[in-house]
Amino acid sequence: MKRLSKNCTIEHLKLEHYYAINALYSDVNVRAYLGGIPNESYIEASFRGMLEAPSPNTYLYISLKETDEFIGLVSIDEYHDKEAYELSYQFLPQYWGQGYAYEVLTNVIDYGLNVLNLPYLVAETQTANIASCRLLEKVGMHKVQVLERFGHEQAVYELRKNG
Repeated sequence: MKRLSKNCTIEHLKLEHYYAINALYSDVNVRAYLGGIPNESYIEASFRGMLEAPSPNTYLYISLKETDEFIGLVSIDEYHDKEAYELSYQFLPQYWGQGYAYEVLTNVIDYGLNVLNLPYLVAETQTANIASCRLLEKVGMHKVQVLERFGHEQAVYELRKNG
């Protein structure tokens, strides 16, 4: 799969993307609301799991169309409850606030609901991560629950295929 948005290329994760994903997982700002920087063995195992995940789990490498620069990772994968699929995203800080995340997430949401044919998507973020909460609302998701997980208050958002 390769999809294009206005400014970005969205493609399935490949083995050669490892170093970019390692840099993303090693960025203190990216990992501020994601439990901190994991150790190298966790990153390697996580990456291997992404490459081997069965469909409809999808891990997407995001780059700028004009320069091919890596800017982030977006995924649709099995949620904690094993019933829903979760939209997740991490973008490098130098690309925050430029509209790329919104552009890519709307594209990936369309892919999840209309190509993977999922009935709905969820997303979970710390309530303290105001920018992420705003982004999820901007792409059309609605807060359906607040809970405690990983030692922090989390907001769970949902977007159903038919409203």
